[in-house]
Order: sequence, then C-alpha cells, then structure tokens
Amino acid sequence: MLVAVSLTPSTTALPGGAELQQLADGLAAWSLIGAMIALVLGAALWALGSHTQNMHQSMAGRRAVLTSLVAALLIGAAPHLIDFFFKSGVAVH
Repeated sequence: MLVAVSLTPSTTALPGGAELQQLADGLAAWSLIGAMIALVLGAALWALGSHTQNMHQSMAGRRAVLTSLVAALLIGAAPHLIDFFFKSGVAVH
C-alpha cells in the first residue's frame, strides 16, 4: 500500500522563514539596482561608440543594454516562474 505524500511550502513552517524571505527581497532589490546601473552604463557606451564610429564599443553597449533588460525581466518574473514550475510539478500524477 502506498502512502500519500504532500508538499505545502510555507515561510512560517520553520524558524527563519521570514528572514529568508527578507533576504530574497533584498537580493532582488540589489539585483535590480545592478541591472539599472548596467543599463545606464551600457546606454552611455552605446551612445559614445556610435558617436565615435567605434563599432566594437557600440555593440558592447547594445549587449549591455539588452543583458540588463533581460536580467530585470527575469528578476521580476522569478517568483512567478518558480511558482509555475512548482505547480506544474505538483500536478504530475
């Protein structure tokens, strides 16, 4: 006979859950600040490279802008992506 096993994640189930949530929130904020700095620097590099006809510098700036935007997208979507895949995994029978 098989035993039914369930899983219900909870930040209050163990001591320190609230601190871990606070740590995750803080890391997300710092990551977003880093992405914003990278975006500004990348845009400046892109503009400077375009102005001076330096293709390599211009491409590096574009890559930095794109990378920082994708990073911000993933940071914002992270809780929903994790939740989606967790619920998909729980739904497997």
